[in-house]
Order: sequence, then C-alpha cells, then structure tokens
Amino acid sequence: MRRAMVAAAVTVSLLGAAPVAHAELKKGDPAPDFKTQASIGGKVFDFSLADALKKGPVVLYFYPAAFTKGCTIEAHLFADAVDQFHARHATVIGVSHDNIDTLNKFSVSECRSKFAVAADADRSIMKAYDATLPAMPMANRVSYVIEPDGHVWYAYSSMDPEQHVNNTLQALDDYQKQHPGSN
Repeated sequence: MRRAMVAAAVTVSLLGAAPVAHAELKKGDPAPDFKTQASIGGKVFDFSLADALKKGPVVLYFYPAAFTKGCTIEAHLFADAVDQFHARHATVIGVSHDNIDTLNKFSVSECRSKFAVAADADRSIMKAYDATLPAMPMANRVSYVIEPDGHVWYAYSSMDPEQHVNNTLQALDDYQKQHPGSN
C-alpha cells in the first residue's frame, strides 16, 4: 500500500500539466492552531503553532510524502534557503502524513537538519488547512505564510515544488514592508 501511495505521489508530482489546486484558506483567514510531533535533525519534539508564532511568522508547507522526487526537491530548496527565512524572523515547518520514524530520517537527509518536519498521520492538520489531495491519503503541496497574530498572510498551491520557497520568501518581504519592525 505504501508503495502505491508513493508511486501515486511521484506520478502526480511529475505531471507538469496537472491542474493546480487552490488553497481554501485565504489571506486574513484564521490559521487553525495545532500541536504535533515533529523532527529536526532526527530528534523528535512537540511542535506548537501558537508557540512558533510568538517568535514571528511561520511558513507552514504541506507535501505529499517523504522521499518522493518532488518532496525531496522541495525539502532541499527549503533547506538551502533556511538562512533567508531566519533573516526574516520566520520559522519553517513541513507537514506530511508520514510517521515520525520516517520523518526522523527525512529531517536529516533531505531537510539537512535545517528545519522541522511534522507528522500528521490522521490528516487532521491537512484537513484543517484544506491541504489534502482528493482520493489520496496524503497532502497536497500547499504553502502558507502565517502572521504572528495567527492569520493567513499568504497561500500558494502547486504540485510543482520549484516556486514554493521563492513565493513564501516574497510573501514574507511583502509582510515586513507592510509591518515595519515586526518579527
């Protein structure tokens, strides 16, 4: 079953002509709070969105499955840009349906121990953010920038992993221009 899900995710991520899904949460919508297990550098911890927002904006991105081609590309891109996110006082966290043991490995190898990835085995976080793939038990590729006050600043949905980092960095720049001196 896992192989079939991974194969489906790879197929979906390779389809350049696949229709782009649109995130349902829009700018200004309240971002659903959540707590879950996450891993950074192979170490498990309890992640709380509310706690992360106390430090500044949060880039919350959903991805279909660890170790698939598109998700590996996206993780590498976020890892390469993590210093740019930190310069904007932003926390990056990826979320998938994978279990925490898989994410421990993914956090080290593909995320290069630079940012956290969180487990959403029951898909409750994905559902709250309208980030599920129709007819598949995995996440759509959706990125959100969440303001420290807990509202969505920006949402982007595309199965192509290439623009999620650039788009969220630009959204953070736009946020900071409209909120000078903010974290």
